[in-house]
Amino acid sequence: MDKICTYFGRFKELLEEFYVSPYRGAVARARRDEDDLFMLFVFGELMGVPNPATYYTLELQPLLLERFHDWHRR
Repeated sequence: MDKICTYFGRFKELLEEFYVSPYRGAVARARRDEDDLFMLFVFGELMGVPNPATYYTLELQPLLLERFHDWHRR
């Protein structure tokens, strides 16, 4: 019984990898684009982009400041 559970567990991992792997790059790219848009929204005022919600995004700037340097160099 233990062998069967091990076999089906490995088979499940194989199927999951088979179906998920083609989309992994697209999902990572979409997440990066979404993160870029969010960072632009938070730090847009520093780059001269007018932001009507600056008052609300000021709270987020100290939290995202360590990621800012890597983001603006991309």
